Order: sequence, then structure tokens, then C-alpha cells
Amino acid sequence: MLSLSNLHVAYGQSEILHGLDFSVAPREIVAIMGRNGMGKTTLMKSLMGVVGASAGDIRLGETSVTGLKSHERVAAGLAYVPQGRMIFSTMTVQENIETGLTVTGETRVPDDIYDLFPVLLEMRKRRGGNLSGGQQQQLAVARALVSRPKVLLLDEPTEGIQPSIIKDMARTLRRIRDEKGLSIVVSEQVLSFALDIADRVLVLENGRLVHESPRAGIDEEKIARFLSV
Repeated sequence: MLSLSNLHVAYGQSEILHGLDFSVAPREIVAIMGRNGMGKTTLMKSLMGVVGASAGDIRLGETSVTGLKSHERVAAGLAYVPQGRMIFSTMTVQENIETGLTVTGETRVPDDIYDLFPVLLEMRKRRGGNLSGGQQQQLAVARALVSRPKVLLLDEPTEGIQPSIIKDMARTLRRIRDEKGLSIVVSEQVLSFALDIADRVLVLENGRLVHESPRAGIDEEKIARFLSV
């Protein structure tokens, strides 16, 4: 569903990602793990076209999206929930979600979105800035889902969210994958969350993939060592 081939990304003369190769299967959840500064957010931004690749190829199915702008990648089937959520704080919950409808031509939020996130239905007339961190994260995911993506990208979704909400988020993401048939790529530092949702875990260190493991039989201690400061 999503594949990277020899992906290099640089900021000016400083290369951040050094030739990444991996793929994500249909309906697979892949967690990209690593400490701060290892290149996870740069990877997510490059997949979405916010940061351009200096070399390599990104494919969505059989289609190369490497040269496409961000909005064209959304139309092709990529959706992105950035670190920090980036919701529109002065707009209502409903208005925030409706901004994701642009590429579909629809004007009404589908009922199944509110089925996934009932709290957003209750708060649909409330301003986004008045929601809790966990509710804002649900709003950001809902806004991404209404574009009807094939692949959902989530950058550090547990950041600033209390543990009880993190458990709920894991259940919701698995439900999204099962009901909507999406592939999901999550960049994450919280190992317990990654193990809760991921079919496969990749570890990024200094812009290179240094470890890969399927969820079954994963070496938690080894991954924890990569994540320790």
C-alpha cells in the first residue's frame, strides 16, 4: 500500500534521512520508533510532501507520489495527523472536521466519523481550542479520515495525552484499521502504545532504520534500549 525506496531527505546541506527502504502492507499498522531527533517527524513530513526528498521514491500502491504536492497526496489517498495535532482552535469541532472534506467534494460529515468518536458529536458546536488534548487528537484523526485515505500517518499521537486516553486511542486506531481497511503508520516513543497497536515495529536511529520486528516475538528489551537516552 505504501513503499519507500532509497529515500534521502535533507535540510540544506544537512542530510537527515539516509536511504530508507520499507513498505507497509494493506491493513497493516506499522510503528516507527526512535528517540527525539532521530528523524521520525522528518520522515512523516517527507511522506506527506511537506519536506521534499532529495533522492529516492515514495509510492502509494503502484503510483509514485514523490513529485506531488501535499494536497495532491491527500487526493491520492494519504492523510496526515501532525505532531501537536494542529487543529483550528477558533473553529468549531464540526468546522474542523469539514476542512478535511475538501478533496472528496462532500459537504456533510459522514455519520460513521461520529460513530468512531461519539464525544465529537456531543461537542460538535464547541470551539476546537476548548477541547482537552485527547479530544483534540480525536478531532485531528477525524479530520484526516473524512478525506477517505488509503494510508493514515500519525506523528507522535500520544504526546501530551494521559495514559487512560492512550488506551482508548489504541482501541480506536485498531477499529479504524479493521472497519475502514486502512494502512496506518505511527511515529511513536511510547513502547507500550506501539506494542498495543502495531503489527510491525521499525526503529529509526540517526536517520537510518536499525531494527525491524513483527509484533509476534518482539524483543521489547532491545527496542527499549534504542529508546533510552
